[in-house]
Amino acid sequence: MRTLFPLDPAAGRTEPPAAGPWWLRPALLFDGEQIRSGMALRIESGRITAVVNATESLADGAPYWQSDYIACPAFVDLQVNGGGGRLFNNEPTSGALMAIAAAHRRGGTGAWLPTLLTSTPAVMEQAVEAVLEVYGHHGVAGIHIEGPHISPEFRGAHALELIRPYDGHTRAVLRRLRDRNIPVILTLAPELLPPGALRELVAMGVRVSIGHSGASERETRAALADGASLFTHLFNGMPPLNTKKAGMAGVALDSAACCGVIADGWHVDDTMLRLAVRAKRPSRALFAVTDAMPTVHGPPEFELYGAKIRLCEGKLIDARGSLAGVHIDMIGTLRRLVRDVDLPLETALAMVTSIPARAAGLDAEYGRLAANVRANVLLLDPGQLQARGLIVDGLVADRVLM
Repeated sequence: MRTLFPLDPAAGRTEPPAAGPWWLRPALLFDGEQIRSGMALRIESGRITAVVNATESLADGAPYWQSDYIACPAFVDLQVNGGGGRLFNNEPTSGALMAIAAAHRRGGTGAWLPTLLTSTPAVMEQAVEAVLEVYGHHGVAGIHIEGPHISPEFRGAHALELIRPYDGHTRAVLRRLRDRNIPVILTLAPELLPPGALRELVAMGVRVSIGHSGASERETRAALADGASLFTHLFNGMPPLNTKKAGMAGVALDSAACCGVIADGWHVDDTMLRLAVRAKRPSRALFAVTDAMPTVHGPPEFELYGAKIRLCEGKLIDARGSLAGVHIDMIGTLRRLVRDVDLPLETALAMVTSIPARAAGLDAEYGRLAANVRANVLLLDPGQLQARGLIVDGLVADRVLM
Protein backbone atom coordinates (compact mmCIF):
# COMPACT_ATOMS: atom_id res chain seq x y z
CA MET A 1 0.00 0.00 0.00
CA ARG A 2 1.27 3.48 -0.83
CA THR A 3 2.30 5.78 2.01
CA LEU A 4 1.35 9.46 2.27
CA PHE A 5 3.89 11.65 4.06
CA PRO A 6 2.10 14.47 5.90
CA LEU A 7 3.59 17.90 5.22
CA ASP A 8 2.80 19.42 8.62
CA PRO A 9 5.56 18.53 11.12
CA ALA A 10 3.09 19.05 13.97
CA ALA A 11 1.15 16.10 12.58
CA GLY A 12 4.17 13.85 13.09
CA ARG A 13 5.90 13.94 9.71
CA THR A 14 7.04 10.57 8.44
CA GLU A 15 10.38 10.75 6.65
CA PRO A 16 10.60 9.25 3.16
CA PRO A 17 13.09 6.44 2.64
CA ALA A 18 16.63 7.81 2.37
CA ALA A 19 17.42 5.99 -0.85
CA GLY A 20 13.91 6.16 -2.27
CA PRO A 21 12.24 5.93 -4.58
CA TRP A 22 9.46 8.28 -3.52
CA TRP A 23 7.31 10.91 -5.17
CA LEU A 24 6.79 14.59 -4.40
CA ARG A 25 3.42 15.83 -5.60
CA PRO A 26 3.22 19.62 -5.11
CA ALA A 27 0.28 21.87 -5.90
CA LEU A 28 2.44 23.65 -8.48
CA LEU A 29 5.94 23.10 -9.82
CA PHE A 30 8.44 25.70 -11.05
CA ASP A 31 10.98 23.74 -13.06
CA GLY A 32 13.41 26.63 -13.59
CA GLU A 33 11.57 28.04 -16.60
CA GLN A 34 7.85 28.01 -15.92
CA ILE A 35 5.22 27.23 -13.31
CA ARG A 36 3.29 24.07 -14.12
CA SER A 37 0.37 22.33 -12.45
CA GLY A 38 -0.43 18.65 -12.03
CA MET A 39 3.21 17.49 -11.96
CA ALA A 40 5.15 15.08 -9.75
CA LEU A 41 8.86 14.48 -9.06
CA ARG A 42 10.33 11.02 -8.57
CA ILE A 43 13.27 11.11 -6.15
CA GLU A 44 15.76 8.30 -5.69
CA SER A 45 19.29 8.14 -4.25
CA GLY A 46 19.45 11.91 -3.88
CA ARG A 47 18.49 12.75 -7.45
CA ILE A 48 15.40 13.50 -9.46
CA THR A 49 14.77 10.53 -11.74
CA ALA A 50 11.57 11.70 -13.42
CA VAL A 51 9.25 14.68 -13.78
CA VAL A 52 5.86 13.50 -14.98
CA ASN A 53 2.17 14.21 -14.89
CA ALA A 54 0.92 13.49 -11.37
CA THR A 55 -1.42 10.78 -12.63
CA GLU A 56 1.58 8.85 -13.97
CA SER A 57 3.15 8.85 -10.50
CA LEU A 58 0.40 6.49 -9.34
CA ALA A 59 1.68 3.64 -11.48
CA ASP A 60 4.74 2.32 -9.61
CA GLY A 61 3.33 2.17 -6.08
CA ALA A 62 6.18 4.17 -4.51
CA PRO A 63 5.32 6.31 -1.46
CA TYR A 64 4.52 9.95 -2.02
CA TRP A 65 4.50 13.32 -0.29
CA GLN A 66 1.52 15.51 -1.12
CA SER A 67 2.14 19.25 -0.76
CA ASP A 68 -0.10 22.30 -1.04
CA TYR A 69 2.90 24.47 -1.90
CA ILE A 70 4.95 25.33 -4.98
CA ALA A 71 7.98 23.09 -5.50
CA CYS A 72 10.88 25.01 -7.00
CA PRO A 73 14.62 24.44 -7.21
CA ALA A 74 16.43 25.31 -3.99
CA PHE A 75 17.93 28.76 -4.47
CA VAL A 76 21.36 29.28 -6.05
CA ASP A 77 23.48 32.13 -4.67
CA LEU A 78 26.76 32.99 -6.40
CA GLN A 79 27.94 35.56 -3.85
CA VAL A 80 27.89 34.73 -0.14
CA ASN A 81 30.44 36.33 2.16
CA GLY A 82 28.99 35.03 5.40
CA GLY A 83 26.01 34.17 7.55
CA GLY A 84 25.14 32.85 10.97
CA GLY A 85 27.72 35.12 12.57
CA ARG A 86 30.62 33.80 10.46
CA LEU A 87 32.59 35.64 7.75
CA PHE A 88 34.62 33.55 5.29
CA ASN A 89 37.37 36.19 5.11
CA ASN A 90 37.80 36.14 8.88
CA GLU A 91 37.55 32.38 9.16
CA PRO A 92 38.53 30.59 5.93
CA THR A 93 37.81 27.11 7.29
CA SER A 94 35.54 24.18 6.50
CA GLY A 95 33.78 24.72 9.85
CA ALA A 96 32.85 28.26 8.88
CA LEU A 97 31.55 27.06 5.51
CA MET A 98 29.27 24.54 7.23
CA ALA A 99 27.93 27.22 9.60
CA ILE A 100 27.34 29.70 6.76
CA ALA A 101 25.59 26.99 4.74
CA ALA A 102 23.27 26.18 7.65
CA ALA A 103 22.36 29.86 8.03
CA HIS A 104 21.49 30.26 4.36
CA ARG A 105 19.49 27.06 4.21
CA ARG A 106 17.06 28.88 6.48
CA GLY A 107 16.54 31.23 3.54
CA GLY A 108 16.04 28.40 1.04
CA THR A 109 19.52 28.33 -0.49
CA GLY A 110 20.61 24.89 -1.64
CA ALA A 111 23.71 25.74 -3.69
CA TRP A 112 26.11 28.63 -3.14
CA LEU A 113 29.57 29.98 -3.83
CA PRO A 114 31.55 31.00 -0.74
CA THR A 115 32.92 34.41 -1.60
CA LEU A 116 36.35 35.57 -0.54
CA LEU A 117 36.82 39.33 -0.52
CA THR A 118 40.20 40.93 -1.19
CA SER A 119 42.65 39.18 1.11
CA THR A 120 46.29 38.23 1.65
CA PRO A 121 47.83 35.35 -0.33
CA ALA A 122 47.85 33.26 2.86
CA VAL A 123 44.14 33.76 3.49
CA MET A 124 43.40 32.96 -0.16
CA GLU A 125 45.26 29.66 0.19
CA GLN A 126 43.38 28.80 3.40
CA ALA A 127 40.05 29.58 1.72
CA VAL A 128 40.91 27.33 -1.22
CA GLU A 129 41.82 24.49 1.15
CA ALA A 130 38.48 24.87 2.91
CA VAL A 131 36.52 24.78 -0.35
CA LEU A 132 38.49 21.74 -1.58
CA GLU A 133 37.56 19.98 1.65
CA VAL A 134 33.85 20.79 1.60
CA TYR A 135 33.09 21.00 -2.14
CA GLY A 136 29.99 19.04 -3.09
CA HIS A 137 28.65 19.04 0.46
CA HIS A 138 26.61 21.60 2.42
CA GLY A 139 25.64 23.18 -0.90
CA VAL A 140 29.19 24.41 -1.61
CA ALA A 141 29.24 24.39 -5.42
CA GLY A 142 32.54 26.22 -6.05
CA ILE A 143 34.13 29.48 -5.00
CA HIS A 144 33.83 33.15 -5.90
CA ILE A 145 37.08 35.08 -5.44
CA GLU A 146 36.20 38.78 -5.40
CA GLY A 147 39.46 40.69 -5.61
CA PRO A 148 42.28 41.35 -4.88
CA HIS A 149 42.88 42.38 -8.51
CA ILE A 150 40.44 45.28 -8.52
CA SER A 151 40.46 49.04 -8.95
CA PRO A 152 41.38 50.99 -5.80
CA GLU A 153 38.96 53.72 -6.87
CA PHE A 154 35.99 51.34 -7.02
CA ARG A 155 36.98 49.00 -4.18
CA GLY A 156 33.90 49.68 -2.01
CA ALA A 157 34.43 47.94 1.34
CA HIS A 158 37.54 46.05 0.16
CA ALA A 159 40.78 46.87 1.99
CA LEU A 160 42.94 49.24 -0.06
CA GLU A 161 46.22 47.91 1.34
CA LEU A 162 45.41 44.36 0.18
CA ILE A 163 44.67 45.22 -3.44
CA ARG A 164 47.48 44.00 -5.71
CA PRO A 165 48.19 43.24 -9.38
CA TYR A 166 47.35 39.87 -10.87
CA ASP A 167 50.29 37.59 -10.21
CA GLY A 168 51.67 34.07 -10.35
CA HIS A 169 50.31 33.25 -6.90
CA THR A 170 46.72 33.81 -7.96
CA ARG A 171 47.36 31.91 -11.19
CA ALA A 172 48.66 28.91 -9.23
CA VAL A 173 45.72 28.99 -6.80
CA LEU A 174 43.22 29.08 -9.65
CA ARG A 175 45.03 26.28 -11.48
CA ARG A 176 44.81 24.11 -8.36
CA LEU A 177 41.07 24.66 -8.16
CA ARG A 178 40.50 24.02 -11.84
CA ASP A 179 42.66 20.89 -11.83
CA ARG A 180 40.06 19.53 -9.38
CA ASN A 181 37.21 20.79 -11.61
CA ILE A 182 36.03 23.21 -8.93
CA PRO A 183 33.85 25.96 -10.48
CA VAL A 184 35.47 29.38 -9.98
CA ILE A 185 34.23 32.92 -10.50
CA LEU A 186 36.94 35.58 -10.31
CA THR A 187 35.85 39.20 -10.00
CA LEU A 188 38.48 41.62 -11.26
CA ALA A 189 39.12 44.93 -12.99
CA PRO A 190 40.06 43.96 -16.56
CA GLU A 191 41.74 47.30 -17.30
CA LEU A 192 44.45 46.40 -14.78
CA LEU A 193 45.28 42.95 -16.16
CA PRO A 194 48.49 42.31 -18.12
CA PRO A 195 47.97 41.52 -21.84
CA GLY A 196 46.74 37.99 -22.45
CA ALA A 197 45.91 37.26 -18.81
CA LEU A 198 42.15 37.32 -19.22
CA ARG A 199 42.23 34.87 -22.13
CA GLU A 200 44.50 32.63 -20.10
CA LEU A 201 42.02 32.64 -17.22
CA VAL A 202 39.13 31.77 -19.50
CA ALA A 203 41.14 28.98 -21.14
CA MET A 204 41.76 27.61 -17.64
CA GLY A 205 37.99 27.40 -17.11
CA VAL A 206 37.71 30.35 -14.74
CA ARG A 207 34.56 32.43 -15.19
CA VAL A 208 35.78 36.00 -15.22
CA SER A 209 33.39 38.59 -13.82
CA ILE A 210 33.94 42.30 -14.35
CA GLY A 211 33.52 44.23 -11.13
CA HIS A 212 35.05 46.75 -8.75
CA SER A 213 36.38 48.31 -11.92
CA GLY A 214 36.53 51.64 -13.69
CA ALA A 215 36.90 50.11 -17.16
CA SER A 216 35.80 52.30 -20.05
CA GLU A 217 33.28 51.16 -22.64
CA ARG A 218 36.13 50.12 -24.94
CA GLU A 219 37.95 48.24 -22.19
CA THR A 220 34.74 46.53 -21.07
CA ARG A 221 33.86 45.39 -24.57
CA ALA A 222 37.42 44.15 -25.07
CA ALA A 223 37.16 42.11 -21.86
CA LEU A 224 33.93 40.53 -23.08
CA ALA A 225 35.58 39.75 -26.41
CA ASP A 226 38.42 38.04 -24.51
CA GLY A 227 35.93 35.81 -22.70
CA ALA A 228 34.69 37.61 -19.59
CA SER A 229 31.10 36.46 -19.18
CA LEU A 230 29.73 38.08 -16.01
CA PHE A 231 29.33 41.37 -14.20
CA THR A 232 29.52 41.49 -10.42
CA HIS A 233 26.72 43.28 -8.53
CA LEU A 234 25.47 45.51 -11.36
CA PHE A 235 25.59 49.28 -10.63
CA ASN A 236 27.79 48.76 -7.54
CA GLY A 237 31.58 48.91 -7.69
CA MET A 238 31.50 50.58 -11.11
CA PRO A 239 30.97 54.08 -12.56
CA PRO A 240 27.31 55.18 -12.65
CA LEU A 241 25.26 55.20 -15.83
CA ASN A 242 25.95 58.24 -18.01
CA THR A 243 23.67 59.35 -20.83
CA LYS A 244 26.61 60.63 -22.88
CA LYS A 245 28.79 57.52 -22.54
CA ALA A 246 27.71 53.89 -22.31
CA GLY A 247 30.40 53.04 -19.75
CA MET A 248 30.63 49.70 -17.98
CA ALA A 249 27.05 49.62 -16.67
CA GLY A 250 25.68 50.51 -20.11
CA VAL A 251 27.70 47.76 -21.77
CA ALA A 252 26.54 45.30 -19.09
CA LEU A 253 22.91 46.08 -19.88
CA ASP A 254 23.48 46.04 -23.64
CA SER A 255 25.48 42.80 -23.78
CA ALA A 256 24.50 39.15 -23.54
CA ALA A 257 26.70 38.74 -20.47
CA CYS A 258 25.05 37.63 -17.23
CA CYS A 259 24.79 40.22 -14.47
CA GLY A 260 24.39 39.68 -10.77
CA VAL A 261 22.40 42.27 -8.85
CA ILE A 262 21.73 42.94 -5.16
CA ALA A 263 18.01 43.40 -4.54
CA ASP A 264 17.99 44.55 -0.91
CA GLY A 265 16.57 47.98 -1.76
CA TRP A 266 19.67 49.77 -0.48
CA HIS A 267 22.30 48.93 -3.10
CA VAL A 268 20.12 49.41 -6.18
CA ASP A 269 17.00 51.53 -6.45
CA ASP A 270 13.95 49.42 -7.32
CA THR A 271 13.19 51.52 -10.40
CA MET A 272 16.71 50.94 -11.71
CA LEU A 273 16.30 47.24 -10.99
CA ARG A 274 13.07 47.13 -13.01
CA LEU A 275 14.86 48.84 -15.91
CA ALA A 276 17.70 46.29 -15.68
CA VAL A 277 15.22 43.40 -15.75
CA ARG A 278 13.63 44.81 -18.90
CA ALA A 279 17.01 45.34 -20.56
CA LYS A 280 18.23 41.81 -19.79
CA ARG A 281 14.93 39.95 -20.13
CA PRO A 282 15.36 38.80 -23.77
CA SER A 283 18.45 36.79 -22.84
CA ARG A 284 17.32 35.96 -19.27
CA ALA A 285 20.72 37.08 -18.04
CA LEU A 286 20.01 39.04 -14.87
CA PHE A 287 20.18 37.12 -11.62
CA ALA A 288 20.04 37.99 -7.93
CA VAL A 289 22.84 37.56 -5.41
CA THR A 290 22.66 38.22 -1.70
CA ASP A 291 26.31 39.28 -1.21
CA ALA A 292 25.36 38.39 2.36
CA MET A 293 27.34 39.20 5.47
CA PRO A 294 27.43 37.42 8.89
CA THR A 295 24.36 39.23 10.23
CA VAL A 296 22.12 37.08 8.01
CA HIS A 297 20.58 34.69 10.54
CA GLY A 298 23.30 35.85 12.94
CA PRO A 299 24.13 38.57 15.48
CA PRO A 300 23.75 42.25 14.49
CA GLU A 301 27.48 43.10 14.45
CA PHE A 302 30.70 41.75 12.97
CA GLU A 303 34.18 42.89 12.02
CA LEU A 304 35.48 43.38 8.50
CA TYR A 305 39.18 44.22 8.09
CA GLY A 306 39.21 45.07 11.80
CA ALA A 307 36.38 47.62 11.58
CA LYS A 308 33.04 47.09 13.28
CA ILE A 309 30.02 46.79 10.99
CA ARG A 310 26.54 46.89 12.52
CA LEU A 311 22.98 46.36 11.43
CA CYS A 312 20.87 49.51 11.62
CA GLU A 313 17.27 49.64 10.38
CA GLY A 314 17.79 46.83 7.89
CA LYS A 315 21.12 47.93 6.42
CA LEU A 316 24.74 47.41 7.37
CA ILE A 317 26.78 50.50 8.17
CA ASP A 318 30.31 51.25 9.34
CA ALA A 319 31.43 53.74 11.99
CA ARG A 320 30.92 56.62 9.54
CA GLY A 321 27.36 55.55 8.81
CA SER A 322 28.29 54.45 5.26
CA LEU A 323 26.74 51.39 3.61
CA ALA A 324 29.07 48.45 4.35
CA GLY A 325 27.58 45.17 3.20
CA VAL A 326 24.30 43.36 2.63
CA HIS A 327 21.82 41.96 5.13
CA ILE A 328 19.40 39.76 3.20
CA ASP A 329 18.88 36.10 2.40
CA MET A 330 17.48 34.57 -0.77
CA ILE A 331 13.89 34.16 0.39
CA GLY A 332 13.95 37.83 1.42
CA THR A 333 15.35 38.66 -2.01
CA LEU A 334 12.54 36.75 -3.71
CA ARG A 335 9.92 38.58 -1.66
CA ARG A 336 11.41 41.96 -2.58
CA LEU A 337 11.59 41.06 -6.27
CA VAL A 338 7.90 40.17 -6.28
CA ARG A 339 6.45 42.70 -3.83
CA ASP A 340 8.69 45.75 -4.21
CA VAL A 341 10.16 45.41 -7.69
CA ASP A 342 6.80 44.08 -8.93
CA LEU A 343 8.14 41.18 -10.97
CA PRO A 344 6.04 38.17 -11.96
CA LEU A 345 6.74 35.19 -9.70
CA GLU A 346 8.13 33.14 -12.61
CA THR A 347 10.63 35.90 -13.46
CA ALA A 348 11.72 36.32 -9.85
CA LEU A 349 12.09 32.56 -9.30
CA ALA A 350 14.29 32.23 -12.37
CA MET A 351 16.51 35.04 -11.03
CA VAL A 352 17.25 33.05 -7.87
CA THR A 353 17.45 29.54 -9.38
CA SER A 354 18.06 28.69 -13.02
CA ILE A 355 19.69 31.91 -14.25
CA PRO A 356 22.49 31.99 -11.63
CA ALA A 357 23.02 28.23 -12.04
CA ARG A 358 23.47 28.68 -15.78
CA ALA A 359 25.66 31.77 -15.34
CA ALA A 360 28.12 29.83 -13.19
CA GLY A 361 27.97 26.59 -15.19
CA LEU A 362 26.19 24.77 -12.36
CA ASP A 363 23.00 23.94 -14.24
CA ALA A 364 23.85 20.26 -14.78
CA GLU A 365 23.29 19.79 -11.03
CA TYR A 366 21.45 22.81 -9.64
CA GLY A 367 18.76 25.38 -10.40
CA ARG A 368 16.36 23.08 -12.28
CA LEU A 369 13.78 20.43 -11.50
CA ALA A 370 14.43 17.85 -14.19
CA ALA A 371 15.54 14.28 -14.53
CA ASN A 372 19.18 13.55 -13.58
CA VAL A 373 19.79 16.67 -11.46
CA ARG A 374 20.26 16.78 -7.69
CA ALA A 375 17.03 16.58 -5.73
CA ASN A 376 17.39 20.02 -4.13
CA VAL A 377 13.85 21.27 -3.82
CA LEU A 378 12.26 24.15 -1.94
CA LEU A 379 8.60 24.15 -0.95
CA LEU A 380 7.32 27.69 -1.24
CA ASP A 381 4.14 29.22 0.15
CA PRO A 382 2.91 31.24 -2.86
CA GLY A 383 0.78 33.58 -0.77
CA GLN A 384 3.22 34.50 1.99
CA LEU A 385 6.35 33.84 -0.13
CA GLN A 386 7.78 31.90 2.78
CA ALA A 387 10.06 28.86 2.56
CA ARG A 388 8.05 26.01 4.10
CA GLY A 389 10.26 23.00 3.47
CA LEU A 390 13.62 22.09 2.01
CA ILE A 391 14.80 18.86 0.43
CA VAL A 392 18.57 18.57 0.00
CA ASP A 393 19.99 15.73 -2.07
CA GLY A 394 16.72 13.88 -1.66
CA LEU A 395 16.58 14.20 2.12
CA VAL A 396 14.04 16.33 3.93
CA ALA A 397 15.83 19.00 5.96
CA ASP A 398 15.71 18.70 9.74
CA ARG A 399 12.91 21.21 10.05
CA VAL A 400 10.35 22.97 7.92
CA LEU A 401 11.52 26.55 7.47
CA MET A 402 9.54 29.46 8.83
